[in-house]
Amino acid sequence: MRGNDKKKKTPSQEGVKPQKAQRAEAAPFQKGMEFELLIEGMGAEGQGIGKAEGIIFFVKDAVIGDRVCVKVMKMKKSYGYARLLEIIEASPYRRKPRCPYARQCGGCQLQALDYGQQLKYKEDKVRNNLRRIGGFSLEERIWDPAIGMDVPYFYRNKAQFPVGRDKDGRIAIGFYAARSHQIIPNRKCFLGMEMDVIEQILDNVASYMEENGVSPYDEATGKGLVRHLLVRYGRATGEVLACIVANGKRLPHEERLAERLQPIKGLAGIVLNVNEENTNVILGRESRRIWGKGHIMDVIGDVKYQISPLSFYQVNPVQTEKLYQKVLEYAELTGNETVWDLYCGIGTISLFLAQKARQVYGVEVVEPAIEDAKRNANLNGIGNVEFFVGKAEEVLPGFYEKGKGAGEMLHPDVIVVDPPRKGCDGKCLETIARMAPERVVYVSCDSATLARDLKYLCEEGYEIKRAQVLDMFCQTVHVESICLLHRKDS
Repeated sequence: MRGNDKKKKTPSQEGVKPQKAQRAEAAPFQKGMEFELLIEGMGAEGQGIGKAEGIIFFVKDAVIGDRVCVKVMKMKKSYGYARLLEIIEASPYRRKPRCPYARQCGGCQLQALDYGQQLKYKEDKVRNNLRRIGGFSLEERIWDPAIGMDVPYFYRNKAQFPVGRDKDGRIAIGFYAARSHQIIPNRKCFLGMEMDVIEQILDNVASYMEENGVSPYDEATGKGLVRHLLVRYGRATGEVLACIVANGKRLPHEERLAERLQPIKGLAGIVLNVNEENTNVILGRESRRIWGKGHIMDVIGDVKYQISPLSFYQVNPVQTEKLYQKVLEYAELTGNETVWDLYCGIGTISLFLAQKARQVYGVEVVEPAIEDAKRNANLNGIGNVEFFVGKAEEVLPGFYEKGKGAGEMLHPDVIVVDPPRKGCDGKCLETIARMAPERVVYVSCDSATLARDLKYLCEEGYEIKRAQVLDMFCQTVHVESICLLHRKDS
């Protein structure tokens, strides 16, 4: 350990008996100190975790098993944050990241960790949250093996790139550095599909902006025009959609941009999304087609989907098909069931369920997504599904409390939920319990809110029968999981 260890002098005075010095013990660690640390665990954000003199330290870019030299950056009472200075002895689980920007970029937190260990880390994360937050002590037999990928790279069908200026004033397009809005000019993401196509789109948009004097958006002043570029890709169809997010309703010389982008392989359309609000939310509510189609098509299993810029659509199509097949399996459908699909988006899960259910009802708050869902049902000739616009926590209680519809709507056999990270609303959970379906299938992208919501449902008469982790977001700390609940009295 290296730091300032100078002792204070004990005060004394000639002819006076020295008083006993009153001073607090010096803190064992202070900002700027450097010391050696063994990484024994991994935190929720992918940081390495080690303990020294009873103090826990979080170290970004360290992986479990590393012996490292670190520098204290910030101290709290019982824990601290330290910066990785040197890897003294590399962990057997450490791997060289494929991306040269992996340490700078905020996108891939686990690229230096062996993929098998990534799966274990994610399983542990879900199990620990269920135990710590939900109070569950689940038997091993309920856990199905984690579903990973054979090749955990090049899977994303959507990429979002902030647009700004570099230190020389030139157009910069790339990704944000970790915990900042500083743009790293990286256009070759090892998680993205069709990298060459994406790079061509970004290069041509940057050239168009330079040649036509189109300024990037400045967060500090609220001035400037182009905020983000969004690229969506249909894995099954090869179609590509380019979306420019702008602080305005038009771009100068839009036809010149269209001329530049049209020759790119697979490009199906160019869309302008309008976001004039002072917000960190990327997409605005209004979109306008500049050229080609305003959407792309993709296929999962036997179901076709139309996807627009605002559509919620899982980013990993390979894992999405596995997830939806697992939802079908957990739902235990025989063809006679009525199912509610809450937070249904563009109807992805709803249409999968409709292939095996008698009737499916989908609920989603985003109106354009419901319009897409209805189009997707028509596109696939699926007639046993109905969609409703609104918040799940308002639509579902509305049907139940007012007694709308047939009894099957009020007392479904299965309810499927796939909420955002914040989990299900309390009113929604309350109504699910009152509707008392035999089975609830919960798909989650945040195991903390999953644990909270399952705790409530289990207090209301349900029990967890099966659970599984699925790696939808390889190389990152995010994890998808799925749980099946049965009513205890069914």
